[in-house]
Amino acid sequence: MPAQQKKLIFCIAGVLSFACALGTAAAIGTQLWVRGTILCTTGAVLVNATGPELHKFIGEIQYGLFSGQRVRQCGLGGRPFQFSFFPDLLKIIPASIHVSVILFCTVLIVFALVGAGFFMLNAFGSPYETLHGPVGLYLWSFIACSCGCLIMILFSSEVKIHHLSEKIANFKEGTFTFKTHSEKFANSFWTILVCSLVHFLNALLIRFAGFEFPFSKSKDSGTITGAVDLMY
Repeated sequence: MPAQQKKLIFCIAGVLSFACALGTAAAIGTQLWVRGTILCTTGAVLVNATGPELHKFIGEIQYGLFSGQRVRQCGLGGRPFQFSFFPDLLKIIPASIHVSVILFCTVLIVFALVGAGFFMLNAFGSPYETLHGPVGLYLWSFIACSCGCLIMILFSSEVKIHHLSEKIANFKEGTFTFKTHSEKFANSFWTILVCSLVHFLNALLIRFAGFEFPFSKSKDSGTITGAVDLMY
């Protein structure tokens, strides 16, 4: 492939990687990871609410990795409540999983920035050795994509398996009991999915530029090994 086309591909990959780093950083600070509704079962049972009456006992909840808010509805109008994961909810949430999600988000940002830098170096610089060349580009893209997948898996398990929304809804509630009526992942969660797909796309762009995967065998003589194989 001509050098100009390779430069263009590396520039595109670098810009995409940098955009993913910014998107992940923005996602971490929002409360748009999960949105849902919570049902005040205690109040609904007391008045035997059914049909349209049930809406008077359905509140809202949304949260991110650090904070969130809920609106409790128990038949007397909505009452908003702001909460923070650190340190308020540490005793009721799976703290190890939650902290792991935050750490993997940080790693994703770091390696997305590193990948963006090396894509630009390979686009405008001279041939580099090992980690500066195709092997490094595959490595940064693979690590970033893997972190994105781990973030989604861990956070999904925290929400669905450990019933995070219900634990938050019942935080400091002594009289009333709340259950999750509906919940869905919001924009910030899907941003991580998009970033993971972009890093996978970057690996395909490297291959499209004409570089074999690091574990691929050359079709030529197998006697040439070492740094020469990694130069381009």
